[in-house]
Amino acid sequence: MKKPLRLCLIAFILLANHAMAQLPVVTETVIRKVADHVLAEASFGFVGIGNHVIYHAAKDIPADVAVKYQNKYVGWHYTHGVLNMAMLNVGRYLNDDRYSNFAQQHVTFGFDNYKVFEQRFKHDVPHYTYPYGEFFTMNELDDFGAMGASVMEVYKTIKRPEYKAYIEKAAKHLELERLRMADGTLIRSFPEKNTLWGDDLYMSVPFLVRMYQFSGNNKYLDDAIKQVINFNKYLWDDKAGIYYHCYFTDSKQNGVAHWGRCNGWIALAQVHLLNFLPANHPMRKQLIQLLQRQLIGLSRYQNAEGLWHQLLDKEDSYAESSCSAMFVYAIARAVNEGWIDKRYASVALAGWDGLVQHELTEDGQLKNICVGTEIRNDLQFYYQRPVGLNEKHGLGAFLDAGVEILRLQKTVSK
Repeated sequence: MKKPLRLCLIAFILLANHAMAQLPVVTETVIRKVADHVLAEASFGFVGIGNHVIYHAAKDIPADVAVKYQNKYVGWHYTHGVLNMAMLNVGRYLNDDRYSNFAQQHVTFGFDNYKVFEQRFKHDVPHYTYPYGEFFTMNELDDFGAMGASVMEVYKTIKRPEYKAYIEKAAKHLELERLRMADGTLIRSFPEKNTLWGDDLYMSVPFLVRMYQFSGNNKYLDDAIKQVINFNKYLWDDKAGIYYHCYFTDSKQNGVAHWGRCNGWIALAQVHLLNFLPANHPMRKQLIQLLQRQLIGLSRYQNAEGLWHQLLDKEDSYAESSCSAMFVYAIARAVNEGWIDKRYASVALAGWDGLVQHELTEDGQLKNICVGTEIRNDLQFYYQRPVGLNEKHGLGAFLDAGVEILRLQKTVSK
């Protein structure tokens, strides 16, 4: 090889290695920008619906004044639980207490304020119309599953007795009072009775595996495994290689939609299970194979920008950020933990690049996040679901994805 050509090649390799080494720096900057935007916008308080007065504590709200949360980062919705766990994850990985403190403050604020609304609650109105209605009623899995999981994470460092009592109440409710099929599969009573939603694998499994760790009782781990196995039995579409959104127990038929975020919740739930599953568990190999099957199936639906669609198998539906972030996280985590072949790292990296390049604003807000979505049996409903900016259904998944991508990039750049 001629000397000039050799020098050019060496220079190219050095530049490429430098670029690879800089990737983790860029990714950490992105993670911090998104998390910092949450910190900047989050104010814990309430605002009067009629008088617009801000109340920093529920005890200060006059009895005749109706209020709402001061902003979308306050509340007791499952999406807050997802965000709390993600902020704790970011705080631990980046060694930055500001992010962990957000989750701790969020949980503390809920426990310090919910009783006022519980005392004023009128049972002839929907529980979700009251601040912290989900906290004290636990009407649905949405109300306590993910939030309960985040309370357990916070309890590791803040040992308030009220936290422990809430966790144990939620565990008892999930075990003894939730609606289930004859084989123990968790189902819902609304909007149609006895329907199985893919979303509910996430609303249950992350709580159950943490309850297994929290209590040391294998029955919670066994229940988590049962849910994963049974949800796969009822929702997996072998021909498409992805999951249906729902299953109707009366007709014994699936719904029509392969909804993106539903598939994301299922992927995340399986990852949470594997995160806590003992290394020598007899079902570990089978559970890893189920996750592999889904992640390989999902990889076939990634678009040219690295993203996934609202309806995974419908390219004319919009590219959707929350499911894309969930898939990036699940695939990157699986590669990092050795649950799937490292060749799939490129799928996760392309997905992350797509999110950062196409879905992130300059000030660190995530675009095109589908709002909350019920089950329907017409595709038009899914096509037409609105999207939001920094909508709470996507932020936690994006931050978790960022941490796993950061881990992956550091491995690749060595």
